[in-house]
Amino acid sequence: MWNLVQESVDYIKSKTNHFEPEYGIILGSGLGSITDDIQIQFTLPYSEIPNFPVSTVQGHKSALVFGTIGDKKVMAMQGRFHFYEGYSMKEVTFPVRVMKYLGIEKLVVSNASGGVNPNYKVGSIVIIKDHINMMPEHPLRGKNDERFGPRFVNMSEPYSKNMIIKAKELAQKLNIAVLDGVYMGLQGPTFETLSEYRMVKFLGADCVGMSTVPEVIVAKHMGMECFGISVITDMGDEDNIEEVNHSEVLKAAEQAEPYLCELIKELIINY
Repeated sequence: MWNLVQESVDYIKSKTNHFEPEYGIILGSGLGSITDDIQIQFTLPYSEIPNFPVSTVQGHKSALVFGTIGDKKVMAMQGRFHFYEGYSMKEVTFPVRVMKYLGIEKLVVSNASGGVNPNYKVGSIVIIKDHINMMPEHPLRGKNDERFGPRFVNMSEPYSKNMIIKAKELAQKLNIAVLDGVYMGLQGPTFETLSEYRMVKFLGADCVGMSTVPEVIVAKHMGMECFGISVITDMGDEDNIEEVNHSEVLKAAEQAEPYLCELIKELIINY
């Protein structure tokens, strides 16, 4: 893994004039337009980067974008990788390893998720304050390479409290309605059954999706500061479940996208 990461890092540096981003951004389904706020300097398709997987999901563009938001240097992933696509967890989280060795210390992760909290509605923007990992494979399983991080990782603060506080302050100034909650990561690719939604709520989560958790675990393994944010694209409660498909998820995400992108942009500029 170490050698694969360094090979990817060396290639990216050679193609970006040794660009050194401070922030990494991982964009979820239907949430790719934040790149419109980036003064783009370089774009690299995943297919050209050694050892990189290629996203197979509708709504994911499969490219790295390098540039600036305000005076902050950023790298954005247009499209992430999911366990349900058939990748191993090490492949899913490989780009986060690469981010670290490009110089990134802060990771912003967005996703689309299903809500079970009755205070949510379709289109709600939720700041992730914690997560519950229910994925069937752990990204740190196997022999640990101490060059990346410790064997046992402290997960008492997976999502930066300081970044959450700042984001809420900015949301108030921008008049953007935000809520917070606990995100549960499940394997997918099926949407949840009514009983599974009940389980999610019973176990203490407010929303559920198929990403984010592995990436944040690996980021914390390497000492990165993380901020997670979700758009609620469908709702399920104890008595009713909305029929949903991926196209509807993308549509709901796109409606909330301008507000989410504005908040992420201002967080990066001001934090």
